[in-house]
Amino acid sequence: MNITTLPPLGLYVHIPWCVRKCPYCDFNSHESPADIPEKNYIAALAADMNEEQQDGQGRKLSSIFIGGGTPSLFSDAGIGQILEHAEKTFGFEHDIEITLEANPGTFEQERFKGYALAGVNRLSIGIQSFQDTQLQRLGRIHGRSEALHAADKARRAGFDNINLDLMHGLPEQSLDAAMADLKQALAFAPNHLSWYQLTIEQNTEFFSRPPALPEEDILVDIQDAGQQLLEGAAYKQYEVSAYSQSGQQSRHNLNYWQFGDYIGVGAGAHGKITRLHSQSLSRRRKTRMPAHYMAALSGEGNFVAAEEAVPDNKRKLEFLMNALRLNQGVTSELLSARTGLALGSIDPQWQRLKDKGLIVPTTDRIQASALGLRFLNTVLEGFLD
Repeated sequence: MNITTLPPLGLYVHIPWCVRKCPYCDFNSHESPADIPEKNYIAALAADMNEEQQDGQGRKLSSIFIGGGTPSLFSDAGIGQILEHAEKTFGFEHDIEITLEANPGTFEQERFKGYALAGVNRLSIGIQSFQDTQLQRLGRIHGRSEALHAADKARRAGFDNINLDLMHGLPEQSLDAAMADLKQALAFAPNHLSWYQLTIEQNTEFFSRPPALPEEDILVDIQDAGQQLLEGAAYKQYEVSAYSQSGQQSRHNLNYWQFGDYIGVGAGAHGKITRLHSQSLSRRRKTRMPAHYMAALSGEGNFVAAEEAVPDNKRKLEFLMNALRLNQGVTSELLSARTGLALGSIDPQWQRLKDKGLIVPTTDRIQASALGLRFLNTVLEGFLD
């Protein structure tokens, strides 16, 4: 094993509160109290960053993603304090991408300009659907009207880099209804579109009380028609559920998928770090409950809940689970550069997948075929033996 160069470094900041927990959401989110403890939580985030500083190993941040939960429940001044401390602790690359997730509710829209002034340069708006009935089924607190105005208000606030999150395969959704949502999203000409199918996850309300989802043939039709529509509108698919205008891919998410490093701060946040001196990779998870996380600020517990080394066999699988999500895959050399493992370590599984037509038969790229992208779980299962 020989890792000679550290990968780019990103920062993920988790804000764990929402106005209401959505029935499909399995993220670490909690219904917000009447008075969110913003000041104490920001102080905990700052202390958490201080503890993580050494794992930056001299690297400046190339991207920041503030996710949740609903980060736009925090004030623009609070977001500014978080970014100020991140820059002080790690430093910023000159072209750093800073994304904040926001809901299209009227309350949050009033803060858009403040977030831009605070340093956020990419806004990701959780639309999910433009239909009131579907938004109600999904437990969203905004309606069609707020969704229709969110992108325009973000532009007026100064954002020239906007992502819209949109779901398909919603309860009882028809092909026509799914395409109407997608066409409406495209009408706003977002720089980036995250268009993904609703899946039922464990530990969610939908898992215990499943809604009536469309039949498989309808889901396939929606996927096929949607991809044609996006391609015709000059949105290039570069990952399973990510589409962008030319040159507008999410740098933060690309770093995940290319097996870069990222530090996670906040309740329940995850991070992955490469250490040159020990030739090791590790994953670190933070304390999940917000109150317990903030208690670590005064020495009552720890920010870190668990940390584990990533052994060679898991290292290979984790790299492939990320890299193979990308339509163009990655260069063969990246496997060695990011994991320290030789390309030959994925044989003979790689050859078997090639024989099944699930992998592009090339020696210079690690890339799933069009068929492999449709059956990605099958491809990844090929590396479990």
